[in-house]
Amino acid sequence: MSWVLLRRELLLALRRPMDALLPLGFFVVAASLFPLGVGPEPERLREMAPGVIWVCALLASLLSLHGLFEPDAQDGSLDQLLLPPHSAWRLAGVKALSHWLTHGLPLLLVAPLLALMFGLSGADLGLLLLTLLLGSPVLSLLGSLAAALTLGLRGGALLNLLIVLPLAVPVLIFGSGAVAAQQAALPVQGHLSLLAALLLATAAGLPLATAAALRIAVQ
Repeated sequence: MSWVLLRRELLLALRRPMDALLPLGFFVVAASLFPLGVGPEPERLREMAPGVIWVCALLASLLSLHGLFEPDAQDGSLDQLLLPPHSAWRLAGVKALSHWLTHGLPLLLVAPLLALMFGLSGADLGLLLLTLLLGSPVLSLLGSLAAALTLGLRGGALLNLLIVLPLAVPVLIFGSGAVAAQQAALPVQGHLSLLAALLLATAAGLPLATAAALRIAVQ
């Protein structure tokens, strides 16, 4: 059943390619503007690269949150997907996974190009990709919860930002802090362990919370 739902979400994403290309384009353009604004000093660019790439990835992931459940709610398919024998928490998990596959994973694929623009070394690039791999699914899980909480509300897109941004601060700190620590020759295991802990905690708890929010929204 989960595979059928995931296949449905991926097919719908293929029919709306602009929904995924817009956040990706924002990620590339926003990150590319920083070297133009702060100057071409290589050392300065290397120092700011982790924070810039992580902030742009966070903002890019927020652009598509409002469309996670809203189209299904408008055409009535969400009500059908929540009926037995379907499981609301499974639907929430699949929605978050499909969001990461269509919006988070492309960010990882283009991140090396931006890292080269900022002059990151191979080791720093590898660590940056690892932090994005651990942290970007957390953003999708947080976003799915926010989208469920604001489903059907006027101004839901803005409310999504207000909900997700404060909750995503720890991911942003540990993700960018790991690369900054490596650049300063400091241990990075603590940052990675905390990111992994956040991923496990959100993967275990947020689909259940999202499912409860969906049931309330459709009542």
